[in-house]
Amino acid sequence: MQWIETNIYTTTEGIEPLCGRLYAVGLNGVQIKDAADFNDFIENETQYWDYIDESLEPLKSCETCVTVYLTDDADGRELLSHIRGTVAELKALDTNGIFGRLTIELSGINEEDWANNWKQYYKPFTLGQKLLIKPEWETLDPAVAADKIVLSMNPGHLFGTGTHHSTQLCMVELEKYIKPGNRVLDLGCGSGILSILALLLGADSAVAVDIDPAAPVTAMENLAMNGISPDRYRVLVGNVIDDTALRAEIGGNYDVVVANIVADVIIAMSQTAYAQTARGGVFITSGIIGPRGDEVKAAITAAGFEIVSVHEQSDWLCITARKL
Repeated sequence: MQWIETNIYTTTEGIEPLCGRLYAVGLNGVQIKDAADFNDFIENETQYWDYIDESLEPLKSCETCVTVYLTDDADGRELLSHIRGTVAELKALDTNGIFGRLTIELSGINEEDWANNWKQYYKPFTLGQKLLIKPEWETLDPAVAADKIVLSMNPGHLFGTGTHHSTQLCMVELEKYIKPGNRVLDLGCGSGILSILALLLGADSAVAVDIDPAAPVTAMENLAMNGISPDRYRVLVGNVIDDTALRAEIGGNYDVVVANIVADVIIAMSQTAYAQTARGGVFITSGIIGPRGDEVKAAITAAGFEIVSVHEQSDWLCITARKL
């Protein structure tokens, strides 16, 4: 197995919120390099050591960095996309800049090359009753696609290939709930995969929102790839949690609201999602690791929703709730 070192630069104050978000997207361990910790060790703990190796000297003035290791395959690339999304959210919330530059760098490999190499692992696959997801560069046998709803995707660097468990859980729920003529809202749209699927399933229109400014270009390219008219789709950029103007632009009365993000963001946006959902409409949400499930369910019910179902796949949860 090949691994890619992924470094996220922050500050001492940013370590805790950053690591919390990394654990929330499914990472099990991180490495932390922080000058403040090292200097504290030098000042207070040297009585227990005969000497400090000279190779550690650079730690005295290093930039704080949180490092994770990702597998060099489709799963690793999907996880990197998830990391990009949650780091972008943290950066948007850090209006005073106390968490540093929050820049992601891959070590020992050209990022563009890695982004292309993973394509060998991203192959067409079926899901649910009649869904077939295929990468743009793959050709399907017409007989295989004859009775399927085919979604073509090229996610770029954004989250949303359909291979991640949380995305698949949402897609299966959309297949159950989308009805002809529905209005759909996709919060944290990434590549646009969920809202574009909703349109292929028969929704009349969709609004997609993401904090990443690259989302509109990627989502609209994927929309065109699937032969859907752009007048049925809008992509907006911003943070719905604290941007009142954006919430006003999004509006409400959506039949289906879907959010495949992370637990902390879902908790924070539950009341907003409730306000944007039509009476009788559903809120489908995933990106939730198992241990956070009770917190998310509590926030969703406190907002006014009634939990309809909870599905699990490899310790990732998808919660579907209805606005009565």
